[in-house]
Amino acid sequence: MITTSVAEAAECLRQGQVLAYPTEAVWGLGCDPMNEQAFSEILRLKQRPIEKGVILLAGQIAQVEPLLANLTAEMQQQVIASWTDRNPTERATTWLLPADDQIPSWIKGHHSKVAVRVTTHSLCVALCNAFQGFIVSTSANPAGLSPARSLQQATQYFGSELHYLNGDLGLSQEPSRILDAVSGEIIRA
Repeated sequence: MITTSVAEAAECLRQGQVLAYPTEAVWGLGCDPMNEQAFSEILRLKQRPIEKGVILLAGQIAQVEPLLANLTAEMQQQVIASWTDRNPTERATTWLLPADDQIPSWIKGHHSKVAVRVTTHSLCVALCNAFQGFIVSTSANPAGLSPARSLQQATQYFGSELHYLNGDLGLSQEPSRILDAVSGEIIRA
């Protein structure tokens, strides 16, 4: 199913289905992060090991506030500024944050932290808000292949195995960089 309706796409997520959707730079695969069966389907589609963990995508700061609670005020400001003060052509920033008990182990993989990004991509913001929370966001590609940069490429990879929310990519040319909020370490430059 291909739709342009954010409400339909959010309902697919609530029903435990996998959704492909455009993000800031590449197409992503998403699901309800609390639904282990849907998450397992993403791993199967991508041929990705569970150990790696995935990114959680949010549409607003309020959706991730509990994950910011264990950071100093200075770190919180830096993280929030990277999400809210970004030029749309710049790379988005994903932060590794201390995970709380609400984050399922399958989302973190073999890590103690969880990767989180608050997006400014209007379609992703609308999707997260319609879903009323963060969603899984991992690049739409089988392991070893380039991330999909169009609906056509995503459907070539996955065919009718999932649902698609059609829309435009953001203006960034590269997937998000990943930084550790506590250590400052650059995980993906």
